[in-house]
Amino acid sequence: MDLKNLINDPNATLIDVRETWEFAGGNVEGSLNIPLGQVFSQVEKFRSMPKPIILFCMSGNRSGMAEAFLKAQGVTEAYNGGAWRDVAYQKVKKAA
Repeated sequence: MDLKNLINDPNATLIDVRETWEFAGGNVEGSLNIPLGQVFSQVEKFRSMPKPIILFCMSGNRSGMAEAFLKAQGVTEAYNGGAWRDVAYQKVKKAA
């Protein structure tokens, strides 16, 4: 399955791992903000989230670290979505 399909999966959980102040400056509609520094202490929360989990940040670097960490902890359906603006661009807008 390609990234666009994962992002638009109705069960997907979109997680922005940027800092709170970065998230406040612009974000993907419907995404949750869990800064990278908090990911490490919230593994159980990630395990219970609807899958797939799409992680993203400013450039894809922090989300790549989050993906690697979560997969090492057994959260296999975590994916690095890259830059938040790219995720926003690929997300299909829902009809109002």
